[in-house]
Amino acid sequence: MNDIFFQDWQGIIRAAVTTVTAFLTLFLFVRISGKRTLAKLNAFDFIVSIALGSTLSDIMLATIPVTEGAVVLLLIILLQYIFAWLARSSAQMEKIINTEPRIVFYDSRFIEKTMVAETITKEEIYSAIRAAGIDQISEVRAVVMELNGTLSVVKKSSVEGPSSLDDLDLSKAKIISESNIEIVGGNRKIL
Repeated sequence: MNDIFFQDWQGIIRAAVTTVTAFLTLFLFVRISGKRTLAKLNAFDFIVSIALGSTLSDIMLATIPVTEGAVVLLLIILLQYIFAWLARSSAQMEKIINTEPRIVFYDSRFIEKTMVAETITKEEIYSAIRAAGIDQISEVRAVVMELNGTLSVVKKSSVEGPSSLDDLDLSKAKIISESNIEIVGGNRKIL
């Protein structure tokens, strides 16, 4: 029972050294890998964060040696870069890795089918609209469930030109029909 709080000084010194070493190693790798590792999490980034945290924990608790843990950390970050590169270089890989943003509300209408698929409630959509500082629902063009699970509120605009919704397939959400979409300069434009 006495071993619960203290075994020996050697264990404490080992835990301190491995924790500092693991922390500094992860810090170095995250600094090298850049901001993507720290970005708001999509599903893939979430998995990377869990794997990094789990590996760091194993190193700190001396479950695995520091050198092996450093190799694992490096491989996880390398895999993140490879998958990000694949997503940038191929539209098909982008869809596999990052899914797609989906419209859950459009022109004062809840898109029930998408809401069910994304397990989101009307209350959550209203909350996102309020968080955007909008009182009148009639001011909202759309609410979009983004890649990382956050809700973006897009206000209506009286200005013509490219829209932040141009990359979304509005016909897929059964908001408008394909006949109401025109391709202008490579972008989908709502007529």
